[in-house]
Amino acid sequence: MKITLIGASGFVGTRLMNLLDESSNDYQLKNIDLLPSHFFNQYTTIGDVRNQEQMDKELAGADVVVLLAAQHRDDVTPISLYYDTNVGGMENTLRAMEKNGVKRLVFFSSVAVYGLNKKNPNEEHEKDPFNHYGKSKWQAEQVLQEWYKTHSDWNINIVRPTVIFGERNRGNVYNLLKQISSGKFLMVGNGNNKKSMAYVGNVVAFVKFFIDNKTSGYNVYNYIDKPDFTMNELVQLVEKVLGKRLPGIHFPYWMGMAGGYVFDAIAFLTRRKLTVSSVRVKKFCSTTAFDSSKMLASGFKAPYTLAEGLSRTLQYEFINPPTDDVIFVSE
Repeated sequence: MKITLIGASGFVGTRLMNLLDESSNDYQLKNIDLLPSHFFNQYTTIGDVRNQEQMDKELAGADVVVLLAAQHRDDVTPISLYYDTNVGGMENTLRAMEKNGVKRLVFFSSVAVYGLNKKNPNEEHEKDPFNHYGKSKWQAEQVLQEWYKTHSDWNINIVRPTVIFGERNRGNVYNLLKQISSGKFLMVGNGNNKKSMAYVGNVVAFVKFFIDNKTSGYNVYNYIDKPDFTMNELVQLVEKVLGKRLPGIHFPYWMGMAGGYVFDAIAFLTRRKLTVSSVRVKKFCSTTAFDSSKMLASGFKAPYTLAEGLSRTLQYEFINPPTDDVIFVSE
């Protein structure tokens, strides 16, 4: 099976190529990305999903396309880049697939399409994205919906993962784990808000499950590793794995947001990207619990529990850190 991945030089794509490369000799891989791959450059061609001519050329011969390319950080400028890449890239990919007779697509969307503080939304829940990343991902899905109306013989699989973490990732979960492990962590709010998370080893295994088993129809799945942890439970797990005891001080939400606005002002004045912002404080204190019953009923069995994924990440990053400097920066 010839699998062409678009935007797979990053965190999730690298782990997915590693899984597919190790799993079977039945896969022939190709990666199209703006950047070289740290570990799979032999499969990588430099290309831009925004370039229709390149997509037309590079998707020739593919059996399945996996679209990961996206602008995803909170602070992308100009804002038009979200839509040029996430929506325009989808349109270019579909046109290139049609030109080359490719009818199977796996698309990485996001639970960001639901918005903040929703009550355990499933795949049919109303879409209410609050930022440009979520809005552009939902627009890309709407492009797919319209496309499928006239291409019902295609196989389209959409995975909406929650925040993904794992070894080598430098995103919000890593920053949180690092703060907790350093002892400099400040809990904002009561800590009872739940945080849906997904370990990268499970997410890529689910995508492989898509490729191997979901070969027809239009399929949409949330991906979350259950059960959800509260912030208090997450801190307790980190304490257990690292053998540390942290102070149990909680700061009120209003105080945390005030501090976030101060950092916003500093970032604006200095033109620097800071790790603390009002948006990140808001996201930290929000409940991000999503329904995964459809995924659980699909027949997929996650290779790791959430606690195991967190433990593996903590061991890798803070107990036995790697000797190389390869990391992947994300949200």
